[in-house]
Amino acid sequence: MRQAITELAIATPGQGLHEITDPVERWVADSAIETGLLTLFVRHTSASLLIQENAAPAARRDVERYFAKIAPESAGYEHDDEGPDDMPAHLRAALTATSLSIPVAGGRTVLGTWQGIYLFEHRRVGHRRRVAAHLIGG
Repeated sequence: MRQAITELAIATPGQGLHEITDPVERWVADSAIETGLLTLFVRHTSASLLIQENAAPAARRDVERYFAKIAPESAGYEHDDEGPDDMPAHLRAALTATSLSIPVAGGRTVLGTWQGIYLFEHRRVGHRRRVAAHLIGG
């Protein structure tokens, strides 16, 4: 049994779903672990991780609109230390995932045909997000 660990730095241009499948796949391939389990963990409270449709941009836009609707910026939240998008970002992160577990086989993630890995930036301004990646296997 072998392990590999790294931290991926992801620059986001602002709010929305940003695909990170390619850098994750490159790191998995470079690890030389053929079969195992990949864990990804975003180290922030105002961003999250999703596995989502990667072929139709309309699907991503619909997801973004849905979260804007269920956690709007105009709801009069008490917590607004970093602006009106602060608390909605925390709520959107709470409703999604901060970590993902993805099987690895043949030195690649075992994603479905139309699945991609996304960092979901919940803040309007771009950030440099850190995603911890841990792969265990052989």
